[in-house]
Amino acid sequence: MPDRPPFIHPYIPNAEPRIKRAMLDAIGAENIEELYEDIPPELRFQGPLDLPPPIESEAELARFITGLLKKNASCADNLSFLGGGCYQHYVPAVCDEINARGEFLTAYAGKTYTDHGKFQALFEFTSMMGELLNMDVVNIPTYDGYQAAATALRMAGRITRRRVALVPDAISPRMAAKFRDYCQPELTLRSLPTHPHTGLIDLDALAEALSDQVAAVFFENPGYLGVLEAQAPEIVQLAHAHGALAVAYVNPITLGLLAPPADYGADIACGDIQPLGVHMQFGGGHGGFIATRDDPTFVMEFPSRLYGITPTTEPGEFGFGEVAFERTSFAHRERAKEFTGTAANLWAITAGVYLALMGPQGMVELGETLLARAAYAMQRLDALPGVRAPRFQAAHFHEFVVDFNATGLTVAEINRGLRAQGVFGGHDLSREFPALGQSALYCITEQHTQADIDRLVHTLNKVISDQ
Repeated sequence: MPDRPPFIHPYIPNAEPRIKRAMLDAIGAENIEELYEDIPPELRFQGPLDLPPPIESEAELARFITGLLKKNASCADNLSFLGGGCYQHYVPAVCDEINARGEFLTAYAGKTYTDHGKFQALFEFTSMMGELLNMDVVNIPTYDGYQAAATALRMAGRITRRRVALVPDAISPRMAAKFRDYCQPELTLRSLPTHPHTGLIDLDALAEALSDQVAAVFFENPGYLGVLEAQAPEIVQLAHAHGALAVAYVNPITLGLLAPPADYGADIACGDIQPLGVHMQFGGGHGGFIATRDDPTFVMEFPSRLYGITPTTEPGEFGFGEVAFERTSFAHRERAKEFTGTAANLWAITAGVYLALMGPQGMVELGETLLARAAYAMQRLDALPGVRAPRFQAAHFHEFVVDFNATGLTVAEINRGLRAQGVFGGHDLSREFPALGQSALYCITEQHTQADIDRLVHTLNKVISDQ
């Protein structure tokens, strides 16, 4: 039998041998190995990779991927009370309808040749976010809220020319990891203790930690553990008294009811827009915003894109485009303060659609709904034997810690029992915060009806009683 021809991968451009040969001839190389001569042989992998056979058709690939996806148990197929940074809020159909339009979905970046309304849509998003935050300047979103927070801290370091940032010890471990990766060596991060009973920042410890070396005091409102930081004005005052900036990380879904950071004096606000009309997408769908007042000292430290409006040469007509382009790494390249990478433009447009649809009154009503349903859930859960909800003696918005220590069960055991009944319990905190013991972070959204919460309580009671 004749030899089988070499496999030509349908998804790798220029994989056909004759095309590869022509490309090598064009650059004067005998083989592909010559392109890697600068890399020492001991650093290069030798031999074939341990990979399964190639999938040679689109039909086979579709079947393989579908099989992988069927292994997932999604929040759409179960009653979920997970949160902690990625939330199952309702996404109005119009959000998906508009962000799927070709002029938005495919217009990645660039100037007028890709601007089919995209620049105006981004301007409208930043304008509505500015109203929600009571700030003048809002960026085009970064990859996610954690990157936005890390960038806000670096901005504070450049503005104050100081090198220390104070960060609460109760933030998400994933946020803490981002801070370590992104802020060092520009900033030294120092931990602020939170009160074990209230979850609030220890103001005495904050006062002691502040000095003329501190660039920023960072805090969340609400915090990762669901606590509302009622001391926010005092935190800001202490920071300002020592010449430091106050950086507040907020969930925008709360701002229909809660005062925005600007109202209690925060210098930089940041957060994630995922709650504003963006699906969870198995952990994706994030975009980080940063907001400040219209002060050149702050504005010129934004590394990310800013969009504005300007009159054109035609009377009564306006155009939309980038503001202070010279700030960015596009202008300064390797000499930039920070690099500007791929922005979450599509999610910015989606969040803009959501905010326009909701309007101010809609955001108020949504906030009231979340508060009421979370309060009902805490009341019902706290009545279960061995269960304490909430764990902290403080106000909460729509997330709270549930303490299961007195049940004699681990969170992992409880969550396995709930999952067997089609319920995703709260996020297990026992490894992230060992001092809390067997505790879990629960999230209530507008998608949870009274019947859903009652089902959780009934199922949880059965799980506890059966052990």
